Amino acid sequence: MSETARMLRSTVTDDGEVRLTLVEELVPDPGPDEVVVAVEASPINPSDLGMLLAGADPDSLSSDGEVLVGRLGAGSVQANAARLGAPMPVGNEGSGLVVAAGSSDDAQALVGKRVAALSGAMYATHSRVSVAMCVEMPETVTAEQAASCFVNPLTALGMTETMRMEGHTALVHTAAASNLGQMLQRICIADGIALVNVVRKAEHVDLLRSQGAEWVVDSSSDSFRDDLTDALAVTGATIAFDAIGGGTQVDVLLGCMEAAASRGAGFSRYGSDTHKQVYVYGGLDRSPTPLTRSYGMSWGVGGWLLTPFLGRIGFDGLMRLRDRVTAEIGTTFASHYAEAISLDEMLDPEVARRYAVPTTGEKRLVVPGGAL
Repeated sequence: MSETARMLRSTVTDDGEVRLTLVEELVPDPGPDEVVVAVEASPINPSDLGMLLAGADPDSLSSDGEVLVGRLGAGSVQANAARLGAPMPVGNEGSGLVVAAGSSDDAQALVGKRVAALSGAMYATHSRVSVAMCVEMPETVTAEQAASCFVNPLTALGMTETMRMEGHTALVHTAAASNLGQMLQRICIADGIALVNVVRKAEHVDLLRSQGAEWVVDSSSDSFRDDLTDALAVTGATIAFDAIGGGTQVDVLLGCMEAAASRGAGFSRYGSDTHKQVYVYGGLDRSPTPLTRSYGMSWGVGGWLLTPFLGRIGFDGLMRLRDRVTAEIGTTFASHYAEAISLDEMLDPEVARRYAVPTTGEKRLVVPGGAL
């Protein structure tokens, strides 16, 4: 095909800057099992920001009208050393119409269809995508609804799947008022799973309770530790997924799990024998994660990412989860956006400062064509 696409590129320079630019490139012809998607919508997830802004200070963002520039600290430059000087595509997922396809039957069957797609290059007017990373959407599903079919839905389902795979019966989630958190709450209600939601504001407690959440605790409350321990004792939750990462949140989760598990038990110098697990899957706080080790000897802390999890469950497991997302994209897995922005607006420093900091209720949607 001879389609020319506008594409966002992010480049980290060796003098400590990240530079966002829009380029025009000819879209390569799709291979046999590939399609070309005319992108209609693509969300800005927290997982996109690392590639997009590379850890730049939002207050440092400036533009000459064509290039958005941000300053990086020494640690961010070191963390991005492998990509220095390389213009990187951005945008993990999105939705759009298939305008060209390779020769395989599966690829040809998608021509003219709206798909949800995962490519890593969706902040563009067109993106070449593997058929295996496309999901055909029903005609009743809008581009906005289809845009967030992969990252948040599969992450939320991955948490409940991990819980079951590792022998736990209930779970804890932090920063729980987010789009992902609300989605996880809907899954847990539907599946009969006890979920303890940890939020950071009193209004977020009200938000989740209005949606049917039974256990919601506010980390800004003076009674937070007692409230969390009580909820853990009632639900029996022994696995947590933490979006914060830094600070004392992980330590508090383990300490309260131990306190809940030890209620009514006799003294043991080694603590309870109930295994307590916290997985860090986000980095809203980039400070260190101190552990006091005051929760016995049966505990674990680790990182959790979607891609390795999908590798664990295999292709059949992925298809099972993907089918559920497709069937419930307008209900259980619905996402909500505070603002739609164009590719050009992504280079506006004021707009960039808004999308650079993940904030509850402030998710942004990139609309490469400028409007839906």
